[in-house]
Amino acid sequence: MSKIDFKRESENIRMQIINIRRELHEIPEIGFGLNKTQKKVISYLEEWGIPYVTMAETGICAWINKDFEKEKCIALRGDMDALPIEEESGVVFKSKHKGCMHACGHDGHTAVLLGAAKILNEHKDELKGCVKLIFEPAEETVGGSRVMIEEGVLDNVQAVVGLHVDEECEVGKIRVNYGAAMAASNPFKITVKGKGGHGARPHGTVDPVVIASNIIIALQDIVSRETSPTEPCVISVGKISGGATANVIPGSVELEGIIRTLSHEHREYVKNRVKEVVEGIAKTMRGEAEVEIFESYPCLINNEDMVELLIGCANDIIGQDNVLIKKHPNMGVESFAYFAKERPSVFYFLGSRNEEKGIIHPAHNCKFDIDESCLELGVAIQCRAAYEFLNE
Repeated sequence: MSKIDFKRESENIRMQIINIRRELHEIPEIGFGLNKTQKKVISYLEEWGIPYVTMAETGICAWINKDFEKEKCIALRGDMDALPIEEESGVVFKSKHKGCMHACGHDGHTAVLLGAAKILNEHKDELKGCVKLIFEPAEETVGGSRVMIEEGVLDNVQAVVGLHVDEECEVGKIRVNYGAAMAASNPFKITVKGKGGHGARPHGTVDPVVIASNIIIALQDIVSRETSPTEPCVISVGKISGGATANVIPGSVELEGIIRTLSHEHREYVKNRVKEVVEGIAKTMRGEAEVEIFESYPCLINNEDMVELLIGCANDIIGQDNVLIKKHPNMGVESFAYFAKERPSVFYFLGSRNEEKGIIHPAHNCKFDIDESCLELGVAIQCRAAYEFLNE
């Protein structure tokens, strides 16, 4: 194990990490439009003398020991983007950008990565290799990781470590999965076409509302009767559009939703069955349907060796009793999956919940907040994981 006391060193910069998080929290930005955020991150990298390049429009890749990149290299990743939510958290450092909020903790992730950058840079002579620092844009939208990978961010990288604050896990603890950690996603759009007409004469129409209603119910039968109950699957319809007035049957109805699965085989099966079921029901009911299923984030699979490395590091930082093994994956999605698909990786959840302080609101909620004491623990664990990987 490292002779460097990363826990103590992260405690020493605790307030700096918190202040960075609060600075970022005040200037939330969305997607690839992270100009202020990028400028803020770069200001710290330049202050500490850490080399970097910009990529994926407003993303950043920085290096500790860039000269050793081709020998042994691990990447640490933090995402930077926010959400289109009006903040109601009540914190004194609330968002200054109307209608935009860091409601998923990415400000904390970026602060953790900057804290790790500062400490690792101060100990770069003790690292037997390179640490890449990946600041990712657009995690909440299309996945900036895809673009960064295309632009070469993983060149010479052997492993990647990422984290996410966890409002369901008590501060001072972490949670991690072996194997599948988060789901793959496939958004879909269904256009049901019928024949419109007067609501008083439905027999003269082909009612797309009724067809769409049957489709919504039937999609759940794929989950409950065609997929194993031991292999999770979610099919959700979140948007229905059709019609303009109560007494007129429209000519078409649009449905939008998302499929979530945990393996490639399962993903392909469910996509095919959604198309078959939708088209079959529409035809049976005298209408027709167009089905568009889009490719999105893959399943996030943790590498067993990297999980073991992470657990060993976390045990030393927060104690074995505070390192929890998640038995079940999260059915949400995460663009870190693109990194994990390319390199042995581990993605874990950093406890940020504190019921005594009222920090209990879920992510993507207008009152979301974190217990900021989790940040220094994230910094220490990230530093230790990078050190142990390079120096083992």
